Amino acid sequence: MSSLLEQLIDALRVLPGVGQKSAQRMAYHVLERGREGGARLALALAEAVEKIGHCQRCRDFSETPVCPTCSSAARDAQTLCVVETPADRLAIEQATGFRGFYFVLQGRLSPLDGIGPHELGLDLLGARLAEGEVQELIIATNPTVEGEATSHYLAQIARQHGVRPSRPAHGLPLGGELEYVDRGTLLHAFGSRSEVA
Repeated sequence: MSSLLEQLIDALRVLPGVGQKSAQRMAYHVLERGREGGARLALALAEAVEKIGHCQRCRDFSETPVCPTCSSAARDAQTLCVVETPADRLAIEQATGFRGFYFVLQGRLSPLDGIGPHELGLDLLGARLAEGEVQELIIATNPTVEGEATSHYLAQIARQHGVRPSRPAHGLPLGGELEYVDRGTLLHAFGSRSEVA
């Protein structure tokens, strides 16, 4: 039977990027100088785990059956943006001014990890596209091997429902210098170049 301190350290290791030493430092900090903050953290964590689920419409995190974004009448129902994670949705929302709706996959296709279309809720996405309101499906998956495979699969689903699939441009960063861009990004940017207006 492990001690309470060992249990705390082990529990902290479930967080991404937190190894044994980091978890140990956090546990000691909470017990030495941050007991009040630790109690707030424990309460917030317990409440979040209990009360935050997934939106029935977009699969993003939500405290209600349908999230505030999906409930909004001010959104453009003709555009639907598919992202891999809630963090991706938040990044797009904060940076772009996008006013359509979202669909959060909560991952990407990865047969080796046992993640297929069902795990990503693609049946729910197909049903949403079948409603006929969506005209454009913006596929904003990450430019990884799995993200690209997921993108191609989503484009096929969109076309089956008469919806135009699109993909945000990937390539050279704004303000970047060519000599510092990695080879893969440069190759992709050259392969998907467009005419200058």
